[in-house]
Amino acid sequence: MVNGAEKEIPQSLTIAELLEYFQVEMPNYVSVVLNGEFVKREEFNNVKVSEGDEIEWMYFMGGGGYAFA
Repeated sequence: MVNGAEKEIPQSLTIAELLEYFQVEMPNYVSVVLNGEFVKREEFNNVKVSEGDEIEWMYFMGGGGYAFA
């Protein structure tokens, strides 16, 4: 699941590769939640997404709001 929608990816990708695969805008500013836990940005190149994982990326906005990508 990616941002609430079932998506198929070609292989087990790292979070950084996944953001590139889905052409996420401004990847340097996105926060990633994997299976309900925030992933530290420095771990984006190490943490792999596996079958059945739920991932969400979002941008936090000024004033305490956020938007899903």
